[in-house]
Amino acid sequence: MAQLFAGTSGFSYPAWKPAFYPAKVPSKKFLEYYATRLNSVEANYTFRRLASASVLNGWLGATPPGFQFACKAHQTLTHIMKMKDAEAFTELFLKSLEPLRAARRLGPVLFQFAPTFKCDLERLDAYLPLLPSDIRFAFEFRHASWLTQAVYDRLSARNMALCLAESDKLAVPEVLTADFCYFRLRKGDYPAETRHDISSRISQLLASGRDAYVYFKHEEDPNGALWAEELLKEAGQELPTEAPK
Repeated sequence: MAQLFAGTSGFSYPAWKPAFYPAKVPSKKFLEYYATRLNSVEANYTFRRLASASVLNGWLGATPPGFQFACKAHQTLTHIMKMKDAEAFTELFLKSLEPLRAARRLGPVLFQFAPTFKCDLERLDAYLPLLPSDIRFAFEFRHASWLTQAVYDRLSARNMALCLAESDKLAVPEVLTADFCYFRLRKGDYPAETRHDISSRISQLLASGRDAYVYFKHEEDPNGALWAEELLKEAGQELPTEAPK
């Protein structure tokens, strides 16, 4: 049965009090509380550093079985090497995620490229075979030159998802290239009618057998977290309700 994983890009935001985090929940308990209301988070932490086993085991201990961590690929891969001559660092990066993978708590790994990085099919062809088939991968291309059928075909051939990202600057067309879908909803506001349309579309995708990973913008206010929670409720997914002591 297909499942919806919904959340935000990060969780360490005191500004979410008191609309999402209760006033008395300390910052060290944020993730534990977050996981009582949402079932996934997109971790930007792994974009800037190789996570230690102690950090990842801490995440695992703070969240219930079934909670998924989508992890951004390290910036060395996406912004410095840009997939070129990256076999050794890719292996090192994926090895750093082993605690999550071994616990079956690793969601998709997101490759988010710089807006200035233009389409390079030769480089993509050389890189995709380096990625193992037992991990889900999503690719967020932020230069419009990548949004072509040739790229979609390459992702489809390896069951890798085109990240369906939308912001006030760029909207990626909804092209499904994998047996799961990955949404990054980054606009400044999502009125009730728009959120209803999103919920309806996600329901259609779930009904078609695709797992859906949906992450709202986080930043300075709790709206994204509240919208993700609303989406889960509309999908009929129940989560634990007991808050940490």
